[in-house]
Parts: sequence; structure tokens; C-alpha cells
Amino acid sequence: MASSIISQYHSLKDNHNLHHLDPYYVHNNTQILRSHSSSTSISVGVLDKKPHFSDTLFAPRNLSPCFHFLDELCEIRDLNSVRELHAQILKMPRNKGGSSSLATIDETVMRYYLEFDDFVSAIKVFFVGFTRNYLLWNSFLEKFGSFGGDPYEILDVFGELHKKGVEFDSIAFTVVLKICLVLMDLKVGLEIHACLIKRGFHFDVHLYCALINLYEKCWGVDRAYQVFDEAPQKEDFLWNTIIMASLRSEKWFDGLELFRGMQLSSAKATGGTIVKVLQACGKLRALNEGKQIHGYVLRRGLVSNMSISNSIISMYSKNHSLKMARTFFDSMEDYNLSSWNSIISCYAGYGNLEDALDIFQEMEASGIKPDIITWNSLMSGLLLQGSYKAVLANFQSLQVEGLKPDSGSVTSALQAIIELGIFNVYVCTSLMDMYIKNDELHKAQKVFHRTKNKNICAWNSLISGYSFKGQFSDAEELLNQMEKEGIEPDIVTWNSLISGYSMHGRSEEAMDVINRMKSSGFSPNVVSWTAMVSGSSRNKSHMDSIRFFGQMQAQNVRPNSTTICSLLRACSGQSLLKKGEEIHCLCIRHGFIEDMYIATALIDMYSKAGKLKVACEIFGRIEGKTLPCWNCMMMGYAIHGHGEEVISLFNKMLKTGIIPDSITFTALLSGCKNSGRINDGWKYFDSMSTDYNIVPTIEHYSCMVDLLGKSGFLDEALHFIQTMPVKPDASIWGALLASCRNHKNIMLAETALRNLFKLEPYNSANYVIMMNIYSALGKWDDAQRLRDTMVAAGLKSPGVWSWIQVNQTTHVFSTEGKSHGEEGEIYFELYQLVSKVKKLGYVPDISCVYQNIDNNEKEKVLLSHTEKLAITYGLMKTKGGSPIRVVKNTRVCQDCHTLAKYISSAENREILLRDGGRFHHFVNGKCSCNGCW
Repeated sequence: MASSIISQYHSLKDNHNLHHLDPYYVHNNTQILRSHSSSTSISVGVLDKKPHFSDTLFAPRNLSPCFHFLDELCEIRDLNSVRELHAQILKMPRNKGGSSSLATIDETVMRYYLEFDDFVSAIKVFFVGFTRNYLLWNSFLEKFGSFGGDPYEILDVFGELHKKGVEFDSIAFTVVLKICLVLMDLKVGLEIHACLIKRGFHFDVHLYCALINLYEKCWGVDRAYQVFDEAPQKEDFLWNTIIMASLRSEKWFDGLELFRGMQLSSAKATGGTIVKVLQACGKLRALNEGKQIHGYVLRRGLVSNMSISNSIISMYSKNHSLKMARTFFDSMEDYNLSSWNSIISCYAGYGNLEDALDIFQEMEASGIKPDIITWNSLMSGLLLQGSYKAVLANFQSLQVEGLKPDSGSVTSALQAIIELGIFNVYVCTSLMDMYIKNDELHKAQKVFHRTKNKNICAWNSLISGYSFKGQFSDAEELLNQMEKEGIEPDIVTWNSLISGYSMHGRSEEAMDVINRMKSSGFSPNVVSWTAMVSGSSRNKSHMDSIRFFGQMQAQNVRPNSTTICSLLRACSGQSLLKKGEEIHCLCIRHGFIEDMYIATALIDMYSKAGKLKVACEIFGRIEGKTLPCWNCMMMGYAIHGHGEEVISLFNKMLKTGIIPDSITFTALLSGCKNSGRINDGWKYFDSMSTDYNIVPTIEHYSCMVDLLGKSGFLDEALHFIQTMPVKPDASIWGALLASCRNHKNIMLAETALRNLFKLEPYNSANYVIMMNIYSALGKWDDAQRLRDTMVAAGLKSPGVWSWIQVNQTTHVFSTEGKSHGEEGEIYFELYQLVSKVKKLGYVPDISCVYQNIDNNEKEKVLLSHTEKLAITYGLMKTKGGSPIRVVKNTRVCQDCHTLAKYISSAENREILLRDGGRFHHFVNGKCSCNGCW
């Protein structure tokens, strides 16, 4: 049973084998002894026979003599006295009756262990007590939480007892699965399910239901359907559980189909299930099905259930059957407030205000006081009719009645005010600003057009909103209209346009606005130039950011902290160390160095520019580090492949009391990925949801695919992709494709490529990687076929470049465009260098050449790789043993990686190479990546 579900989970992690929760079968000559110990009240030892609750020595043989011990509990003052009393109880003989008295002892002992913070002992009593029913379990869980207990401790103790051979019944397993549901711990739930299957354990209906709820919440409703389908007997409770699971997941049609199957099996629906199914009929506009369920309710005599009756009214209302809703309402023998609200909402929602008001008066006459839902329904109906003054009158009435307006009533009142145009320009501007910030530009427009005597603030607010959304024609038109009405734009108007254009990557238009601004007599201020710098940085136009900053300085405009942070981001993006160091000096001169945001940006800049040690020094000097600061330093370690340091820093952060976020786990998983730490990767990926309630994003899934793939676990990576709860995107399949290139797996590479063609058919990089895989395996015809396909699609191979900065000048080496001015000298030096390192053992790796040519030609092609040229140029132009820093836009090839190691040793030079995903730090013939790239 459920083997198909378990099989889907098997490859999700390297520790996925479920043996550690298999029951420990003790031989016939053993038995569990639970006795008092100094550390806990229950310890597990071995005696004569197979353990079972009914056979344990835990239960006293005669209850009556032990009651005087319970009387002594009022004198207990510390944990030792509780343990001593517990030990005495364990020694008492057992009475064959009196389960209620045994339960009393259980509850009392557990409560006192909780009061003295011995949670483990309390849990053990909980699991091996005398009376096991859901009321006792629920009571304990409530008390456990009230005393500050950690639910994970319950799972830990359960696992410990389970390994030692304690046999649990169905109730215990059901409760543990419910705890897994509360904690969203799918892993433990799956382990329990697996070991029960291995044991051939009898699954009762409660156990099935617990599994359905766990899988639906943690793994998707489709897995819950599998559990339901594999249940041999489908009782009422099971039907109700699967229907509720389906409807909770908004599988409305599936829920109705299941309800139909439930009726055919003669199972009975609960009131809650009927309510949810009626809601589904409303969602799907399934009037016929709704009528049938109405008939089912009548046949079972459930019309007295107010929740069901109110849901029937709502169902008819949503199916545009007002007459049937009213007929049913009139047939009801009793009403509650929800009943009145349902029928009032029904009429008001369709603009039948007279009927809604009649029912409202009827309700008041019957002594039922309206609540905020009632008033909101009436106000919505009044809005539909255009009775705006009546809306405001109702808004006042509900406050007179002592009710507090909610978002629904406030929205209705504001809408009425807007339509009536009765508020002043200052309220108008504030309201527009609120709508713009909440991404409701259309409402801001409505407020603006109904406002009289608009001032410059109102015009600026809407121009800013248009610019922020990228609606520049609307913004420019509004600017022209403003000028026609005699209102001259001010610096805020111009800066709004500059910010919008720059943010959307339209820096030329932004500069045009700056020129228009100057023509109008305004000088661009720090906000104007910061918008230019920030927008370019955001759009990865890093060199433009630095150029705009130069213009800003030329006009003697002093930068602020936002300007500096944007500049440092630009330096990070391009690994511009020298410029970053200049900005660092500027921060010191202007007193920005204490700013937490700037300090964090400096850490990021130095990490990405290859000066990790300086980044660490800055980090160490910061007091009161924020979460972004910790995250930035962890990511710095991660891109340099220092996985152990990332984990160490994470643990230090936790000790300070800072709670990690999703970015923290991106850094952790990147650190594991770049250092080949598979076990740690799984550990932190699992802990996101189980320990920190963080839902993994596509970025986290991509890290895991990359980690598995690069480590050679390609089948596991594919299975992981196929069982992800989110739809794989191009980053996921791209990670798998890159791993297939590393390990030359054609079959999986073709699978990845097929998916990439669907997601990004015009990304030529995917074609190139696949052609490289074919070429590496000598499949030249397949490589040519793919090249022809690429050409037919009008695609070109992506440009490959490397660059190095020498004396503040950036030297670019590219496969396209203009060649370097000193190319001849560079090649001469490179030939000399290769000859030198060949004597040390370097052998060119011609498998890195994906062209069908002879081996001598392949060696010549290897020499043209851009990173080799950049490194050689660095050796030529830098002296004194200074590090050589090269940036490459794609992944470094195996041959260049090997050659760089030999060069670092032969020339006694430190080489830092930042490729498409990480840093390689070559020193004395070794690389910091340790082969994990």
C-alpha cells in the first residue's frame, strides 16, 4: 500500500533510506523495562520478551495502594521529588481494572514533569502511558505547548523509543503524523509511512486520514489522492477527509466528483463537507450539482444545520438564482445573523437594493443586530446603484452602532467620496499616493480626475505613478497638460521622470529629461544623479553607472548613501576593484563608513572583486550586524567555494538570535554547491521548511539540482526535478544540462535541452552546450545537425570574453569584434609560457575543443581561449608579484583551469579568475575550488 508514493521520495536525498525508523524487533527472550533513571523518568532496557504496551512493567499492578502517592504530589517542590514519586509508582503492582485511575496518574505525572521543564520525561510518559485515546493526546499537546515545549522534541523521543523496539498502536502513529502536519515535516511523515508498510501494519481510517492531510498540505493533493485510492476500505471519515483536502486545494471539480462517488458508496457527508461542496458549486457556477446537494440535505434532514442552510443561500446567489435563494430563505424555520447576511448580500450583490433593505428592516425587527458584514453588503449595493451619499450615511450609521469599520467599509466610503469629489486636494494627494504604492494606479487616476483645484503635488503624484509603472507616454502627456493649465513643473516632477526612465533601462531618455530640466532653469540635484546611477546599476549597465557618477562629481553634486550603495553594486557586478577602492576612500572622506547599508555593500564589492580577506575585515568591524550583512558575507564565502566557512558563519549568526531568511539559504546552498557538500546541502534544504517555515523558491531548487548534478548524481537530480512542487524553469534545466556536459551524459542532456527549447527557444547558449557534449563524444553529425537548426532559427553563438584591469584601464579579450592591439606580443608570451609549463607536466586537454579538426590544430585553438590571453597580458604588464585578476563571462574550461594552476606555480603568481558562477583562486599549483565546479 502507498508504495508508489514512497518510491517517488526515495531519491530525494542521499539519506533517504528509511531503515532508521524500521521497528527494532526484539527476540522472544527480550522485553522493554522502563525504570527511573537520574536523567529521565523512563529509560529503556532489555528483559525477557518482545515489548508491547500491555506487557510492560511500566504499569503498576494494583492502583489502590498508590493513591497516597498522588496525595503527596502537592508537596513536590523540585524535579527530583517528581522522579522519586514516579519510580515508586512504577514499582506498584497492577490492578486489572481502573483505566480511568491510570489515566489520572498519567496526566498528573506528565503535568509535573512539564512544570519542572523535563519535557523529555513528559513525552515518554505520554507515549508509554496507560490510556491511549485522542482526548488524552490532545490534552497533553495543549499542555505541552502552554509550558513552552518544542513539538520537534516529541518527534525525537518518538524516534528514540521506536528504534529501541517500543511498539506503538495506530492512535500513536496518527497523533505523530498530526504533529508532522503542524510542523510541515514531510520527511518524518514519509519515514513513518514507509516503515509501517514494511511492517505490514494495519492502517485504520484515522491513520489514512492523517496521511491524506499531511500529503495534501506538504506534498500536494495528488499524493493525497494516491493514499485514498490505495485504501482497501473507504469509510465515511475517509471520504470526508479526501473531499475536504481536495476543496482546500481549490480542486473544485475533483471535490464534486469525489462527493458523487461518496454518495454512490452510501457514505455520509459531515456538515463541514457539505458546506465546502456547496461553496465549490458556487465557484464553478454548478447550479444543477448545487440543486442535487440541496436535495441530499433535504433527504438527510440537515436543513436545521445553519451553516449548511446559509451555504445553500450563498450557492444559489453565486449561480444568479436569486428567486431560489429567497424561496429557500423563506422556508427556513430559524435564522441566525449569517442567514440574514447571506440573503442581504445575495440581493445587494446584484443591485437589488430595495429587496436587500426590506430584509435588513425585517432582520432588525426580529431583534437581530447587524454586524459589519451586513453594513458592508448594503454599502456595496448602494455603490452599484450610484447612491454615493447613502453609502456615506451607512458608513456613519455603522459607527453610531459601535462597530469598527474594516477595509471593506472604508473602501466603499472612499469610493463614494471619490465619486462625489467632496474632499480637498491634500486628502486627494495622500489618497493617490496610497493607491500608487499599493499598485492600484487606476484608482489613483480616478481620484486625480475627480479632484478640483489640483496643486503641483497632485500632478507630481500621478506623473510619478505613471513613470514608476513605465507608462511614459501617459506621464509625458500629463506633464504637457499640467503646463497647459499654467502649472510649471518643479524639480520633483523632473526627478520623477528621470527615475522612471532610468529604472526601466532607458538611460538616454533619462539624460534627455536632465537636459530639459536644465533648460527650464533647474540644476540636477543628488536625487537626479542618484536615479541615473541606481537605474543603470539595476539594469546591469554598470559602466554607465560609473560614467554618470563622474558627471555628477564634475557638477560638484555631493553623493548620499544611496548613491554610494548603487555605485558599489555596479563595481560588484563588474568586479571593478580599483574603482571600488576609490569609492571606499570616498566613503571614509564623507563619513559614510559607519552606515550599515554601505558597509554591507562594501563587503559585497570586495567579495566579488576577489578581495575576500578585506571583506572579512570590514565584516568583523561592524557592530550590531543586520541579517543582510550576515547574508552578504556568507554569499562572499560561497562564491569563493568556502563552504565550511559559510556554515560556520551561519551557526554564529543563529547564536546572535538573528532568524535566517530565504537569501540566507541561497547563500548556504551556494556554499554547499561550490564545495561539493551534498549532505550539508540536503540538511539545509530540508531545514528551510521544517525549522524555519521558509518555502523554497526556484533559486533554492536550482542550487540543489546544480549540487546533485555537479557531484555526478544526475539521475537523482532528474528525479528531484520531476518531484518538485514548483514548475521547473530554465535555470533548473540549465543546471542539469551543464552537469550533463561535465559528466558527458547525452540522454539526460537531451531531456534537459527539450525542456529548455520550450522555455527559452532563442537562447543560443543552450545549443552551444549541447553541441559541445556531442562533439566531446565524437558525435559530429549530431553536433552539425544542431548547429544547422541554430542557424535556421537565426541564432548566433553567444560572445565569449575575458577582461583584466591594468593601471585603471580595462583590457577586453573577446571571440568577437576588434582584436587587442598587442595581440602578437601576447601570443608570443603565451607560447613561451605553455612551453615552460609543459616541462612541468602540463598536457593540453584537447577534449575541450569542440571542432572536428586534427590534434595539432586543436592545441592552437586552445591558445585562443580568452582567459589565457587575459592571464598572459596580466603577467606581461604587472610586476612585483601582485595578484592577477581576470573576469570571464562564461564557465572556464578544463584546459584553462589546468593551465592556470601550472602558471600560478611556475610564475609564483596568485591568479584570481571569476567565471560565470564563482571564483577560482590559483596559488602554488592548486585551486580553491578543489575540483567542485
